[in-house]
Amino acid sequence: RHINTTSDSEVLLNVLAHEIEQTSRDAALNTDMAFDAVSGVHKRCKGAYAVVAMIANFGLLAFRDPNGIRPLVIGKLETELGTEYVVASESVALDVLGFEMIRDVDPGESVFIDMDGNLHSRQCAENAKLNPCIFEYVYLARPDSMIDNVSVYQTRLDMGKTLAEKVKREWTDLDDIDVVIPIPDTSRASALQLSITLGLDYREGFIKNRYIGRTFIMPGQALRKKSVRQKLNPIGIEFKGKNVLLVDDSIVRGTTSQQIVQMARDAGANKVYFASAAPPVRYPNVYGIDMPSRDELLATDRTDAQICEEIGADGLIYQDLPDLVQAVKDNNAEIENFDCSCFDGVYITGDIDEAYLANIEAKRGDETLLKPSNAITQLDLNLIDTESAAD
Repeated sequence: RHINTTSDSEVLLNVLAHEIEQTSRDAALNTDMAFDAVSGVHKRCKGAYAVVAMIANFGLLAFRDPNGIRPLVIGKLETELGTEYVVASESVALDVLGFEMIRDVDPGESVFIDMDGNLHSRQCAENAKLNPCIFEYVYLARPDSMIDNVSVYQTRLDMGKTLAEKVKREWTDLDDIDVVIPIPDTSRASALQLSITLGLDYREGFIKNRYIGRTFIMPGQALRKKSVRQKLNPIGIEFKGKNVLLVDDSIVRGTTSQQIVQMARDAGANKVYFASAAPPVRYPNVYGIDMPSRDELLATDRTDAQICEEIGADGLIYQDLPDLVQAVKDNNAEIENFDCSCFDGVYITGDIDEAYLANIEAKRGDETLLKPSNAITQLDLNLIDTESAAD
């Protein structure tokens, strides 16, 4: 087999294809064989993945990693021709198509929809346990989605409430704050609940250009700085002569936060305070999110005071991790644990250590110095195991 891109999804595709080839051999592929192939994928690959694959002339196969780090849901639609099914990473995709959500796919579970529209499912992993990525609730997922029976919107409201309680404890002079302003769009719910809890006015101070993507994953610092200015435009009357509390979902590189604080000052704000609905991001996320290496993260080896100075704010406050976890657990007590690795450095798969992080950071640094290569890399899938499989 040959790998033609740098995408770990292509590696996973080839592992799945190899497992299907091994389980079916010379026989015609059937449902049990497909599930056996998924079991083989779970044994050989560690990391986070939610997969939907169409197998030509056979059906639709979907499965979720044994830790349930990434979300996956299944829905149905009753029609005159029978029941139709859809599988997607977020429930909002079902809503817009008019499908009814059936349930979340369990960690390690595989579902298969055959050519006649029949739904099959089987647990394909040993010791599967739900450990969802908590950053989904902070930032990645749409607020109108349900993930593992939890409303993303409700968790963000709860994040705002717990953050407000911390503001009350640590900032005694709340009369100094005139208005709470969210950084659109993901922080709106948290900022709204924070303002209600603190008894402060809530205002929309920034208008978002919806044609600019997420800046924290953009390549190059200059591009990120330019994109922030193009992405947000302040409403001057909401800032002029006021002490404002800006609320964002999180601070990653700090590029966005620094630019936004300066934009608020340029718009006439007297003082600019900053609140993050998430704890400090100190570690890279290796589970499918292109998050920076540790030396690119603003919070790495910096105190809150140093971070505050770096972004140019008059005050900075972060959510505490236990409060963030509780905000999600309050909406589904059955979730016992989360992957909070970008905040605490504890990687749920248990195979990420200092040497691993140093290695991927070195490769990331090398990639910034080299132009993209068109070379095709040959990969012997028989050599892929839990040590070398892509995360």
